[in-house]
Amino acid sequence: MDVKNNILETIGDTPLVKLNKITADLPCPVYVKVESFNPGHSIKDRMGLKMVEDAIAQGRIKPGGTFIECTSGNTGMGIALASVVKGYKCIFTTSDKQSKEKIDILKAMGAEVIVCPTNVEPTDPRSYYSVAEKLSKEIPNSCWLNQYDNLSNTQAHYESTGPELWKQTEGKITHLVVGVGTGGTISGTGKYLKEQNPNVKLWGIDTYGSVFKKYKETGEFDEKEIYPYITEGIGEDILPKNVNFDIIDLFEKVTDKDGAVFTRRLAKEEGIMMGYSAGSAIAGLIQLKDKLKPTDIVVIILHDHGSRYVGKVYNDDWMRERGFLDDELKVKDLVRMKAANEFLSIQKNTSVKEALSIMKEKDISQLPVMENGQVVGSLTEAVVLNYLLDSPMKNADQKVAEIMGAAFPFVEAEMACKSLNRYINKDTPAVLTKDAKGDIAILTQYDLIQAL
Repeated sequence: MDVKNNILETIGDTPLVKLNKITADLPCPVYVKVESFNPGHSIKDRMGLKMVEDAIAQGRIKPGGTFIECTSGNTGMGIALASVVKGYKCIFTTSDKQSKEKIDILKAMGAEVIVCPTNVEPTDPRSYYSVAEKLSKEIPNSCWLNQYDNLSNTQAHYESTGPELWKQTEGKITHLVVGVGTGGTISGTGKYLKEQNPNVKLWGIDTYGSVFKKYKETGEFDEKEIYPYITEGIGEDILPKNVNFDIIDLFEKVTDKDGAVFTRRLAKEEGIMMGYSAGSAIAGLIQLKDKLKPTDIVVIILHDHGSRYVGKVYNDDWMRERGFLDDELKVKDLVRMKAANEFLSIQKNTSVKEALSIMKEKDISQLPVMENGQVVGSLTEAVVLNYLLDSPMKNADQKVAEIMGAAFPFVEAEMACKSLNRYINKDTPAVLTKDAKGDIAILTQYDLIQAL
């Protein structure tokens, strides 16, 4: 029978796929190595297995022991897979910027996960590096694998990813583009490729807030380059031993926004749903397009699957809150952004005096007028004021039905906000809308100004 003895035997031999739309403006063909085809849905399965097997072979852990690792999620998954099959326990430390999906997946594999703060120095005792190291010293029969400085990381890609790419491209690859985090992927794969052809270019993709690019160009570790960023999986505030700066030809920085936008474009235009760093790699290559020529063959390594980012990059609200979506705000978005969503209205037989009291108490300038659950009119602060000034004693007890204006117009929740200028003006200070449940909400001139 054509079977695998265990899930670990399915690691590697991932497909190489041509991009057709998102890189259409580039002068040469671009291919992506889709590493989500690994059983743990990321390239980190390769080095996770290698680090575990080497630690066992070197006697750094005894049967039934505990592997400890600081991880953004994917390496943890690779280690967890190997540990489950080989009979070991796992404890992972991760940073609080990682997606909830990654943390939940690690727990599903039986691992213990400790979430540590992102915005601390690597040497801070609270950092996920320091916590992992501390645990390894306290827990008997444990082994901290330390993917950053463990050269089994690089070796895994030298033994598998590099040879696969050389074979898949028939030795024609001219450029390898990789988002750089621990550095094992670009260093191991790149070492193998350059041994076959020294002219192969290795382009590392970095992010703003990371030290790699400046260190490569100047040899200076500049702490001023370090600041918080959103992109997951690439960039560092340390210099891992797995980053071989000597063989990497250049680094290109990509913004958080461009990485996120291109990740979504990859799914929409190519049908390839991958993680955040995939978009960064594509954006970085496009920024470097002037260095390419028609005879080049470019390969981008796409690290992990997009399912781990459905609450972030693939979530419109998350993207919009960070200013990453250039699409138009819709009426429903304005309703969601309002500080107070309580729908306030008055009945047709409410007195003018009572209506004014509600306006003062709630600090609002307009009210829909209702009758039998239907909107039948509107009342504005200006109308009430003019009416009362005319004859305060007489008019205060009159019903709002006597002075109400036409009902505020209803607009569709999906309507673009820029279209509201056809409805909201000096004569009509508000509009009404309904959500999917049929609940009514009001949008005023003030709401629109606040949102914009």
